[in-house]
Amino acid sequence: PSPSSSTPGAEQREKQYRAHRGFGDRRGGVVSARTYFYADEAKCDQHMETFLRCIDASSGSSKDGFSAIKLTALGRPQFLLQFSEVLVKWRRFFHQMAAEQGQAGRAALEMKLEAEKLQEALANLGIATKAESQHWFTGENLGVSGTVDLLDWNSLIDSRTKLSELLLVPNMQTRQLEPLLSRFTEEEDLQMKRMLQRMDTLAKRATEKGVRLMVDAEQSYFQPAISRLTLEMQRRFNRDRAIIFNTYQCYLKEAYDNVTVDVELSRREGWHFGTKLVRGAYMEQERERAAQIGYEDPINPTYEKTNEMYHRCLDYILEEIKHSRKANVMVASHNEDTVKFTLRRMMELGIHPSEKKVCFGQLLGMCDQITFPLGQAGFPVYKYVPYGPVNEVLPYLSRRAQENRGFVQRANRERDLLWREFKRRLLAGSLFSPNH
Repeated sequence: PSPSSSTPGAEQREKQYRAHRGFGDRRGGVVSARTYFYADEAKCDQHMETFLRCIDASSGSSKDGFSAIKLTALGRPQFLLQFSEVLVKWRRFFHQMAAEQGQAGRAALEMKLEAEKLQEALANLGIATKAESQHWFTGENLGVSGTVDLLDWNSLIDSRTKLSELLLVPNMQTRQLEPLLSRFTEEEDLQMKRMLQRMDTLAKRATEKGVRLMVDAEQSYFQPAISRLTLEMQRRFNRDRAIIFNTYQCYLKEAYDNVTVDVELSRREGWHFGTKLVRGAYMEQERERAAQIGYEDPINPTYEKTNEMYHRCLDYILEEIKHSRKANVMVASHNEDTVKFTLRRMMELGIHPSEKKVCFGQLLGMCDQITFPLGQAGFPVYKYVPYGPVNEVLPYLSRRAQENRGFVQRANRERDLLWREFKRRLLAGSLFSPNH
């Protein structure tokens, strides 16, 4: 039975994290991203071997290279759905408690629950007696403030639960405890463990080879779990430098909240924050699924809003680089305005290209008029190289060209620039030498 809850939006959110037959094969309607279909564990092992070869190739071809992986290639997506729902409900309970303490509408990091009130609420709900919850909120968790913020709250889920055990969370309306996750079967438990082992194997190889591992973002209903697992890898592998990079999709309404909460965690725990910022690649499918199943569209209403979100998230990370020099960002964008915005802000904040805290990424064969001048000006810039069977890679690339707004105009402009340069060299008698 579907649990009731205190806000209409909250009731709808659950639908987002249920498996739906119509969207079982997530390749349908996805025009601009590689999508993996879960066949069996052996296939996941094959994907892992491919990723390991990518890491090796990246290591051999460039210093400080990157290799991108997708978590849905490494395990059963059903687990990511279930875990995502746990995380979302857990966070929502925090927000509901904050609303009861008169803090509705604040930014995620600014919500702080008074520990005393929280302990009373937990006792009233039958989750834990005051004596039991006393040691959850010890001095080390709370500092001197006597309050619990979202990060303290998230750490409770770590210390209190094993993922595969039954986790109960209160429903604020009925005041009843509800199971978040039915107990995993033994096989599901193994599938989860194997997924984590594969991630571990890849992270260790990347560390050995001096390659940075970018964990790609995927559909919003998997994303809370993907981000959380990536965060766990960052905690372990990003102690001395940023090896593991998380990806934030700025077309999501909650992108800024997600970025700020994770940056703050890296600050508190002292590891290096690594991120790739993208606009997002699953818009049509996300919108169709939300409309069909009946939950709120997770994506910003307009392209302009997404641009604003991208620049807001990027600005926050650039400020963090200035503040601590422990954050790293890849600006993965074909948008000239975004690149110019980044260069301007770097100058204003005194972030020098040679520090290599900010790098840029474009697809191979696209937007060379952006990539090459950046490289020549001393910025770390990367070409994203998709590879695989021709029949899989070509449709992917052609769709990327389609979905890049204004791409055709840019291609025309690029052609005009090349033609102008060709004529200039022809007239100067220096056709094959770029130095004149």
